[in-house]
Amino acid sequence: MMSRGRHRRRNRGRALRAALAGTALALTAAATIVSASQANVGKETGALKPLASAADTDPLRLQEDLVPERTLDRLADEMGKPVGVGAVLDSADHTLRTASGCTAAERTALPVEPAATRAYCWDEADTLGWQPGAVTSSGDADDDGWWGGNRAILSGWSRSDASGASAAGAQGLARVAFVDANDLGRLSYTWALLAVPVDGGRDYRALASRVSGMVWYQDKLLVTADGGNGTALYVYDMDRIQRTTVTSAAVGRVRGGWSAHGNRWVLPAVASYRLTGGACDPATDTGVPCLGGISLDRSSTPDSLAVSERAGTDGDRPTRLWRYSFSTDPERTGLLATDPAGRVRADEAYRTKTPGIGGVLSHQETGAARADWYLAGTGAGRGTLWRQNGEDARATECGADETHRCWSAHTASLSYWEALGEIWSQSGRVLFALPLASVDRSLG
Repeated sequence: MMSRGRHRRRNRGRALRAALAGTALALTAAATIVSASQANVGKETGALKPLASAADTDPLRLQEDLVPERTLDRLADEMGKPVGVGAVLDSADHTLRTASGCTAAERTALPVEPAATRAYCWDEADTLGWQPGAVTSSGDADDDGWWGGNRAILSGWSRSDASGASAAGAQGLARVAFVDANDLGRLSYTWALLAVPVDGGRDYRALASRVSGMVWYQDKLLVTADGGNGTALYVYDMDRIQRTTVTSAAVGRVRGGWSAHGNRWVLPAVASYRLTGGACDPATDTGVPCLGGISLDRSSTPDSLAVSERAGTDGDRPTRLWRYSFSTDPERTGLLATDPAGRVRADEAYRTKTPGIGGVLSHQETGAARADWYLAGTGAGRGTLWRQNGEDARATECGADETHRCWSAHTASLSYWEALGEIWSQSGRVLFALPLASVDRSLG
C-alpha cells in the first residue's frame, strides 16, 4: 500500500526546507563557544566495533506476535468505528507555547551547541507527574513529511511514581500527544492512551511501561516498552484509533462505556516484538539487551529501524547498536521483516564505548561510504552529542574549558524529519528541533 500524500505533497517539504535554510532562533542563554579541532575528540571512545558472530547477534533476535484480527474487530464493534490521525488532530484542544513563551528554567533544557532553531514548551499543569520520552513525526511516516492532509508530531509520555508504580494505581501509564504541526508557528495537541487488548477484544488494559523509543512508519507506530511487560516493541495501527465515551481515571470497559484515564482517544496494540532470549540484563553487553532508543533510517535499503541498548548503571560498560529492516511486503505495511516463523534478525550490529546513550539516529548521506550514528549521551547537568562510524567518533565542544557537555541532559529520542532536514527531540517540558546540517558543522 502506497503511503498517503506521497505524490501530492512531495515538493511541499522541499520548498519549506529551502525557505527555512539559514533561519535560527535565539533560544539558548549566552554561552562561550569554542571552535576547536576535532582531531582528538572521541579518542577514548573510538570507532564503532562491528559485531558479526552468532554469539553477538543471536541475543538481538525478535519474535513477532500479531494480535488476531478478530480480537481487533471485536473491540471495534464494541467501541465504535475506529478513526485515523486526521480525526484526532481535529480535536486538538491544548496549545504548546512557542520559544518566546518558555521560561528561563525551561530553556536550560535546550542544547547549547549546536543551538536549537525551534522550541516549544508543554503546559506544566497538563504534564505534571508525567515523564517525557520519545518523539516521532509524519516526517517518519512518509518521506514527504505529510500524512494525508496533515503534518503531525507525536510525543510519548509515561506516568509512574518513584517506585515505578502508577500514581493512579498498580500499573503504569503511557500516552501520546498528537500534535497538529500544519502551522509550525502554532502547535496544538490532544492526548491518546496506549493500550493492549485483552479478553479477546472485549476489553483493554493500559500499556504499563516507560516510553523510551517511538517510530511512526507508514501506518504503524512502534513503541519501546520496558516496564512491567518486559522489554518489547509494541505496534499500533494509526487507522485503528478508538474514541472513549467515559471520562474517568479507569482504563478499559467501565459502566456506561469506555475510559482511558481521562484521555479522549485510545490506541489498542495490534502486534508486539519480543527478544527471544528472555528477560534483558542491563548489567552485561553480551546477553539479552534492554531496548532503549529507536529511530527510522530512510537512507538504508530497505528502510530500517535503528536501535540502541538501554545503558545500565555501569557507565564504563560498552553499549550495543543495531538495526532491523522493515518489511517491503505491501500486505505488511509498517511491520518489520520476518522469516516464515515470524523471527526478526538484526541486519548489522555494533558495540560502542560511548556511555549513557539516550537517543539514537542512523543516517547515510548520498555518496557516503557508510552510515553515521548520532548518539545523545545523557549526564548530570548536560549531555553530549556524538557522531560515530567505523572509523572515528566526534563530539561537539562548548564552553571555555572545551567540555563536550553541551547537549540536553535527557533526550531519550532523536528523530530525523527528512523533508525539513531537521532533528527533533525533547527534554523536560521542551520540544525542540535543529538542522542536521548544523549538527554536522558543529562536529567538524
